[in-house]
Amino acid sequence: MSTGAGAGIDYSGWDHIYVSDDEDVTCPYVDTPSLFRMRHRARLERMAEFQQRGEDLEINFAECKRLLEEAQGQLKELEEGRNMGEEDEEREAELKKVQAEVRKLKKNEKSFEKMIEEYRREEKQLPWNVDTISKEGFSKSVLNVKPAPKEETVQEKLEKHKTFAEQYMKEIKHFGMLRRWDDSQKYLSDNPHLVCEETANCLVVICIDFEIDEKHALMEQVAHQTIVVQFILDLARKLEVDPRGCFRQFFSRIKTADKPYLDMFDHELELLKERVRSCAQIRMESAMKELEEEERQKRLGPGGLDPVEVYESLPKEMQRSFDEKNIQMLHDAINKLDIEEGKYYLRRCIDSGLWVPESGEADDEEEEYEEEEEEEEEEDDEGKH
Repeated sequence: MSTGAGAGIDYSGWDHIYVSDDEDVTCPYVDTPSLFRMRHRARLERMAEFQQRGEDLEINFAECKRLLEEAQGQLKELEEGRNMGEEDEEREAELKKVQAEVRKLKKNEKSFEKMIEEYRREEKQLPWNVDTISKEGFSKSVLNVKPAPKEETVQEKLEKHKTFAEQYMKEIKHFGMLRRWDDSQKYLSDNPHLVCEETANCLVVICIDFEIDEKHALMEQVAHQTIVVQFILDLARKLEVDPRGCFRQFFSRIKTADKPYLDMFDHELELLKERVRSCAQIRMESAMKELEEEERQKRLGPGGLDPVEVYESLPKEMQRSFDEKNIQMLHDAINKLDIEEGKYYLRRCIDSGLWVPESGEADDEEEEYEEEEEEEEEEDDEGKH
């Protein structure tokens, strides 16, 4: 078969196939299969180390780029502040510090780019071997998508919130009292761990506590800071970045925002304040119900009945006897009732502690009612005969 000069296939890519390293040399004093396995394992370990080095380079390069973007954003804000006439020694010192950080990160970025380029060049020059010469082509499909975060259970969320609140509640309360945009931004720069969902949740709880204590002005102040954190979190979700890397963008925008953006901020703030008032009302009603139930449990009589409820269910004449503390009036009122009805009210008064008869008195009363009932039954029987 003849091939033209321009139609030939370039086989140079096969020049460095390296398939026989495990079996090139044998030793008469070592079991040959064991020797092959040992050499193969050593080569796999070298390949794994090389691959890990590449992954580490990519991770460090991505982190360097993120830090550089954050530093450049901070530098831009400081330069804008200086152009607007906000100059002081502290700001100038911070500006110089950030400028030095940006220069250092840019240098690191170029260094990483060079190392990654060298790594890829080295990777291309690696000889093929029995583990890399062929791979399955259609065993699975891999989609380049962001893995879904693991869904936390309610208990895990509560534990996470509790731990965070215990550790950072002092800092969160301080942030909730800040009123100026610049102060809020600087505080978050100094405490970037507060830029998270847990801070927003803690601020909402503080709002509800203030509303319950009728400290409405403080509630509205903390609610404002809650919306600040919530807007930062929303921006991070839209950009698909860590909230700590974009909170400066929010402050840059809110300081120079147009009316629609500010109206949206105010609208969300009003909605939050309404929800806080509603939650506070529910909590107060729940607390009142618990208090009433505790009081009710305390006043239950020996039979487990509530004396207030029993009193309200009594006939008017029996109620008046208790109001006047007149035992004879109580007996007369009971005697006017049917026997079963009188026994019913008498037992409820005793079980609720509304009436505490002397020892044996209650039994005597019930025996009298039973005797009267028996007499009535006998009279009814005689009448029938």
